[in-house]
Amino acid sequence: MIKFFKNFSKDEDGAVTVDWVVLTAAVVGLGIAGVASVNSGITSLASAIETGVSGQTVGSGAAAPTTTP
Repeated sequence: MIKFFKNFSKDEDGAVTVDWVVLTAAVVGLGIAGVASVNSGITSLASAIETGVSGQTVGSGAAAPTTTP
């Protein structure tokens, strides 16, 4: 059993896995922080667009303007 623990402490394969897990968690955390920081701005922009578009009509039956050369 002691030999197992000595070999386990010398093995570095698990350390590389832990490094990748920590790096991946950091990238995911930064992504979530980025989305959270722009969330309120996106929400207010979407509300402004909704207000601007809500009064518009599409396909009212009027002909498209023509241009003459």
